[in-house]
Amino acid sequence: MKTNPLVALGQAGQSPWLDYIHRGMIASGELARRIAEDGIKGVTSNPTIFEKAVATGHDYDEQITALAKEGAPLLTAYKRIVTDDIRAAADVLRTVYDTTKGNDGYVSLEVEPDLAGDTKATIARVRDLFDAVGRPNVMIKIPGTKEGLPAVEEMIASGIPVNVTLIFSVKRYEVVAEAYIRGLERLLEGGGDPRKVASVASFFVSRVDTAVDVLLLSTVERWPGSPRAETALSLIGKLAVANARLAYARFSEIFSSPRWNALAARGARVQRPLWASTGTKNPKYSDVKYVEELIGPDTVNTMPPQTMDAFRDHGVVADALSGAEVEANAKAVLDDYALMETGIEEVCARLEAEGVKSFSDSYHKLLAAIERRLNIPSAG
Repeated sequence: MKTNPLVALGQAGQSPWLDYIHRGMIASGELARRIAEDGIKGVTSNPTIFEKAVATGHDYDEQITALAKEGAPLLTAYKRIVTDDIRAAADVLRTVYDTTKGNDGYVSLEVEPDLAGDTKATIARVRDLFDAVGRPNVMIKIPGTKEGLPAVEEMIASGIPVNVTLIFSVKRYEVVAEAYIRGLERLLEGGGDPRKVASVASFFVSRVDTAVDVLLLSTVERWPGSPRAETALSLIGKLAVANARLAYARFSEIFSSPRWNALAARGARVQRPLWASTGTKNPKYSDVKYVEELIGPDTVNTMPPQTMDAFRDHGVVADALSGAEVEANAKAVLDDYALMETGIEEVCARLEAEGVKSFSDSYHKLLAAIERRLNIPSAG
């Protein structure tokens, strides 16, 4: 009998997490089935996913009706709906959490994206959400923005698991890892136990190709037949994976340093890279491209259901991250791209801003969907 490729991922050192959640899949037993059959080890959520779940179907009718009868304010209703789902998912995943001794089994919950530029408000909201869910296996998602980094450090120092999200560049990844390590050092200084806190660094992948491919094709059109155009053509579809592989190389270096080893000796866990945005958006590319090309030890890949289904059907599991040659080839891709007009850091900065705005837009759509269902008069 053929081994389920999703299960084989776990055997190769990569944890498959599902980038999707709605109440129906928890209540029906679908999430438990995926855990049992596919080896799913975690769940991630975001406002876009919740907005679609609440706006369509009837899974939330009973709770929303009860909240309306209570006269619950909009933000209270939002918090109750979302934290109830996260708590229920965390309970389903609790066996994974216990079996892996806290390495996996997490469900991630996003801090409202409107707070991405406010460090103090983010810190307060993380504590509020973590306490509201009331489960040890919830990771609060904090954007890896400049304003988010101090919040990451503070939460790790407080012993709260964190999923640092919206990371696009290797440079930003490096400071995210630094914030995690500083947080652990402060946790230890305060007498805390680093074995009880975990974190992942969510490095976004496919969106990089979506943005860069457009720029490369523009170069080909502007200088047809030129050496620059030939280089641009050779780079199409390669930047996202190369960028992620260089981040993994830095992960390997940072989490094998003497500074890290001192923390590891006290039981600290590495902050695993989590490959996010791994659904293939370009139909010309393999529908499992951003899974197969990013398999390696001490990583997580959070996949939307359709990507997970595709990988179960025809995914091939092999280490794609280890070795000096992998890093050298990735660096060569980025070196070639440096000859183009728009640098990778500029692209990544734009993608970060767009990511925050996209999640913010979805958050407000979610609030609007709840508001309509509650029949609350609009404040405007």
